[in-house]
Amino acid sequence: MNLVSKFFKFTIPSIVSMWIFSLYSMVDGIFVSWGVGEHALTAVNLSLPFVSLIFTLGILLATGTSTILSIALGQGDVEKARNYFNQNLFVVIVTTVILSVIVLLNLDWVAHFLGSAPENHHLVKEYVGVIAAFSVFFTVSYNLEVQVKADGAPHVSIIGVTSCGLMNVLLDYIFVMHFHWGVWGAALATGLSQATSTLVFVVYFLTHRYPLRFGRFKPDFGAYRRIIPLGTADGLSELSNGFVMFLFNHIIQRVIGLDALVSYTIIGYVNTLVINCMIGIAHGIQPLSSFHLGAGERHMCHKFLAFGVRTAAVFAVIFFAGCQLLAAPIVGMFLEHDSALFASSVSALRLYSFAFLLVGFNVVVSGFFTAMEHPFPSLTISFGRGLVLIAGCLLVLSSLFGATGIWLSPLASEAICLVSTLFFLVRYFRRVRQEDVVKEQTPETEPLA
Repeated sequence: MNLVSKFFKFTIPSIVSMWIFSLYSMVDGIFVSWGVGEHALTAVNLSLPFVSLIFTLGILLATGTSTILSIALGQGDVEKARNYFNQNLFVVIVTTVILSVIVLLNLDWVAHFLGSAPENHHLVKEYVGVIAAFSVFFTVSYNLEVQVKADGAPHVSIIGVTSCGLMNVLLDYIFVMHFHWGVWGAALATGLSQATSTLVFVVYFLTHRYPLRFGRFKPDFGAYRRIIPLGTADGLSELSNGFVMFLFNHIIQRVIGLDALVSYTIIGYVNTLVINCMIGIAHGIQPLSSFHLGAGERHMCHKFLAFGVRTAAVFAVIFFAGCQLLAAPIVGMFLEHDSALFASSVSALRLYSFAFLLVGFNVVVSGFFTAMEHPFPSLTISFGRGLVLIAGCLLVLSSLFGATGIWLSPLASEAICLVSTLFFLVRYFRRVRQEDVVKEQTPETEPLA
């Protein structure tokens, strides 16, 4: 199989998987908007940072484990890879259950913290409570979806996440539109759909037992000194999505008003779709790069990086053009065309979409550094674009330019981050060239007779 075919074999399932992950909340939003009303859509939006927190936990452990597991497979150490796989599954389950219990015991506080108002407080509690009860399926499903690609079966990830997406749509229609269970029904549909994909991946690992399979493990918790730094960058990318939603929600209420949260809810769905597409590309090249790194073929890793950046650029242009030309139909999926918020939401989406032109390069390069076991530049890029820069740009630009500044702050954040991304990339390749020169100048020693 040539490199391009191998690249698309791993990248396309990753992109499709991340798209379907993105569509879970979007489908909830569409059905809630049409089946319950705009106030319920706002409640779902306020709950999404918690959903991002759950996925952050899953991504944090999945990405780092997949990296060291793929390196072990590249080195031919199958037993070590299996040990990492099973230990991580245990850790994921335990930590998620702890998080769920804490949230369920403090639902009122969590809803207030997320920004609920008196008119939607009970709706936020309903959505968060149900998602928390099913959160172990979110993290386990995501981890198994990532590891199934490391196991050499990326097509299975498409089967798992597609079954999840279809189940979510079907149950949303039944629970929200037919049974009229409202926000609670939408959350239940999402939780049961995650349980469906978990079942698909569990069946795969029970029936396909090489190289990875379920079993006992020898505790090696020292491995998390590698896993957590490697997974932190991708985890921050997802956490930043939730943090940015949280920050936007509070600033929008202060600068524009409560009604504008509906506009940001729609933008947030589109933004999540774009970000997750870019993360999908990064996750597609990650096991390939890590495998060839373990095999001592670093030049192959660089080719996969080039493929990833080019693919991200194509998608960036498509997303930007789509938002500019199809902003009205996109907003129309959630709002009536004669709604008071329709025109302002269309304008806001077009302004926000300028950031889509830059985000892919930053995310893909950050993922490449993770795959190459360079956690510092990866973490710096993710932490910069995801937390520090967006927060600073949002606070400054909203104060200077009001609503326009809010919608353009992601563009400013990604542009500043692009500078640091290019700096780390240039420094990395300069170091690679220096190492290659040293190898060429070092004479090979003759073996002793």
